[in-house]
Amino acid sequence: MPTASALPSPEGGAGGAGPERPMRILVVDDLELNRDLLVRRLARLGHATGTANNGRDALAQLRAQDWDLVLLDITMPEMDGYTALQQIRADARLAQLPVVMVSAIDETDSVVRCLELGADDYVSKPFNPVVLQARIESSLAKKRLQDHRSQLLAALSRELQIGQRIQLGFLPAQLPQLAGWSLGASCVPARQVGGDFYDAYVLPTGAVAMLVADVCDKGVGAALYMALFRTLLRAVASHTVAAETPQATLVRSVAFTNDYIANVHGHENMFATLFFALLEPGSGQLHYLNAGHEAPFLCQHAGGEMERLGTTGPAVGLMAGKRCTVRSLSLEPGARLLLYTDGATEARGPSGTFGEEALVRALAAPAVGAQPLVDGVCAALAAHVGGFEAHDDVTLFGLVRE
Repeated sequence: MPTASALPSPEGGAGGAGPERPMRILVVDDLELNRDLLVRRLARLGHATGTANNGRDALAQLRAQDWDLVLLDITMPEMDGYTALQQIRADARLAQLPVVMVSAIDETDSVVRCLELGADDYVSKPFNPVVLQARIESSLAKKRLQDHRSQLLAALSRELQIGQRIQLGFLPAQLPQLAGWSLGASCVPARQVGGDFYDAYVLPTGAVAMLVADVCDKGVGAALYMALFRTLLRAVASHTVAAETPQATLVRSVAFTNDYIANVHGHENMFATLFFALLEPGSGQLHYLNAGHEAPFLCQHAGGEMERLGTTGPAVGLMAGKRCTVRSLSLEPGARLLLYTDGATEARGPSGTFGEEALVRALAAPAVGAQPLVDGVCAALAAHVGGFEAHDDVTLFGLVRE
């Protein structure tokens, strides 16, 4: 069986192809004379070559190594060129590989069939050397461009993976452990990085800060501002001010963040909606503000009615000087609180959007602790969405008083 001859090892795989190395061309023909003739011409053009005597042998070599172009005969034993071309295009790894058909069948129907099956070009035998060279170089130019694009996409993917890892580091590595309380959370970006985030930490006063926010837009821009919003809010809230009430801490933290974003970055028109609360674990008092965010659901006891913790002010970062008011309530034993971003209610599946009613049902379902509560909502969302592509980040945060 003919094998690859004088083939240099690929540089960086399929994505590493470039004009600095010989292009690797597989010549597929059942006649040795034709193979030798093409190999000699390709060698004079500076290309590395390999040979195969039928479609089956060609597919084996294409799947075993990286190639830049295939010169494929049509009439061959075991597997003809039409069948080989179909299988090349059906293989995800080979689908973009340029294929030039080289055949003695010089009929319009054959040319049309090859092009319909995905061939990049067609050369008739006996071939004109000048025409053959032009067709080969044209296909290889497309391959070089494709490889360059693949390299850029791979580099971008690596950068986004780094960004994703860094952004995950902004989420709490562990939620606070509180006697008589449980907390649970989930944050799933629609892309590698996103604008949603949650946070939970214990302040020097002993109060527990809980936050869910949604930065406008999606992707890299939203992710950068997510880091800024999260850092400002946590840093300011954690700064101790003598004799400051929880309500004053909330107002001061959000006011500083709002004015900073509006004054320094107002030209970017970036803002965030957020629900920010301070819990006093001993008494069960919850102090909160809702800056234009989705109203969380609160159920004070099993079987009880759902309450909504509505907005108390505008989104953060839109205009300097704007302030939110703070509300307070007492969480009773058995109380369940669910914070979420609009990516949850607006998640699309075959039956439409997930909706608030589905969130209420998930919140009412039996669950021991906050994390099982959040996991139950995530499972219901996954079942609803099915194979549909996520269009927005989804963040959930649960609080249960045991």
